[in-house]
Amino acid sequence: MSNNNSPEDFPNFLNNPVETVAERLLGCFFERNLGGRRMLARIVETEAYDEGDAASHSHRGRTARTEVMFGEAGYLYVYFTYGMHYCCNVVTGEAGHGSAVLIRAVEPVEGIDSMEERRGLHGRNLTNGPAKLCQALDIDLRLGGHDLREEPLRLLTGELLPGESSTCTTRIGISKATELLRRHYIAGNPWVSRH
Repeated sequence: MSNNNSPEDFPNFLNNPVETVAERLLGCFFERNLGGRRMLARIVETEAYDEGDAASHSHRGRTARTEVMFGEAGYLYVYFTYGMHYCCNVVTGEAGHGSAVLIRAVEPVEGIDSMEERRGLHGRNLTNGPAKLCQALDIDLRLGGHDLREEPLRLLTGELLPGESSTCTTRIGISKATELLRRHYIAGNPWVSRH
């Protein structure tokens, strides 16, 4: 964890454009409290999506599913995919513009035993993908629309550590807007889903 930031701080940059936020979320933390047990995970990989992007859920406008993406920054957008997995996103930008950052991978910091219990495995496959991290941190539709300033899931400020750098590439697992450079990750971090 960085010594330059208090892990109690909520990020103050979420109102920026989604591409900016996607990069700046690298090094930030999810703090999850579950049954009195604390889990802390560092964000190491993200992808940016907004309404002008054909790959985004908000591209076709407001729906019951995507309403939270058009709201205030700092809330959680959760969706269910392939009939079996949850993925979570941090809502960004100005209210009225549908945008959010998909959290693609996190690095476990605290409460690793709780994450392993939930996933039934250990090692880098624990949280190196969007569905994996949601299972490890018990994030599902019950947390859809959740204010990330509040328990039981908080987003905490962080940053790249000395010697770390970020990389920007095309996104993974989409069929539209595949040429856009909107995936950010911490270079060389072993918890990234794909280098």
